[in-house]
Amino acid sequence: MSELRFVRMGFGTESVDYQVAWDEQRRVHAARFADEVPDTVILLEHPPVYTAGRRTQDSERPLDGTPVIDVDRGGKITWHGPGQLVGYPIQKLPRPVDVVAHVRRLEEALIRASAEFGVTATRIEGRSGVWVLGDPVEQRPARYGGAARSASAEGGGGRRAGLSLDFDPRLTDEEFDPRLNGPEYAPSNAGQRREDRKLAAIGIRVAKGVTMHGFSYNVQPDNKWFDRIIPCGIRDAGVTSLAAELGRDITIDEALPVVERHLRDILEHADPKPREIVRASA
Repeated sequence: MSELRFVRMGFGTESVDYQVAWDEQRRVHAARFADEVPDTVILLEHPPVYTAGRRTQDSERPLDGTPVIDVDRGGKITWHGPGQLVGYPIQKLPRPVDVVAHVRRLEEALIRASAEFGVTATRIEGRSGVWVLGDPVEQRPARYGGAARSASAEGGGGRRAGLSLDFDPRLTDEEFDPRLNGPEYAPSNAGQRREDRKLAAIGIRVAKGVTMHGFSYNVQPDNKWFDRIIPCGIRDAGVTSLAAELGRDITIDEALPVVERHLRDILEHADPKPREIVRASA
């Protein structure tokens, strides 16, 4: 692929309103389709905003009626705001377009960037984005139903009443809503529960063979914003950040050059041709 152009659009006190950034995406998208500009990655921070992809259900939106911007990307509802590095890669891909391969490249760049900071991140099959894996259920804190609990011996058999508590209502009750059940189930507390937790969300759109939208990488945001929604429509996992995983402050200024370098390395050297699909013979 040709050399990437990076545009640092605005951060901190100069963070970019979501609608302004969306308009700029569409402008660059049209220019890229016309070969007037090279492949471009827009990097920025947003003021606090909820955005909902095409598959978002009404039941996943804020219960208090907080405004949500509906957008034309894939995926579901998420939050953008201070402390989160947002990237919009606008690239022309060969046809037929392999959307999954594009998502995997973005994931790989963020996984490598996380590793450079000392955070082990990975993918979870069936769930896009970049994740920090939780502990095995039996090793999680007892207050969250993970560790075995014991009682005094019962009867002549001396059996201990110490079983793993795996009846998490999020997995068994279709009507269960973590937003109504306090901090014990809040997405922002997934790290305390030692559950799987999302470090970066990815949602894209491809139009006329050119990508838009992209990723949001949690550097050091206030993750309590995610507690008002069902982030990405996932009820049985949560969210995290580089700062939460490292136990120290980390700024966008620290993360920006690292993420940019890994994006450049992955995207410039990628072969964007569609993956070969091997079909079993009849």
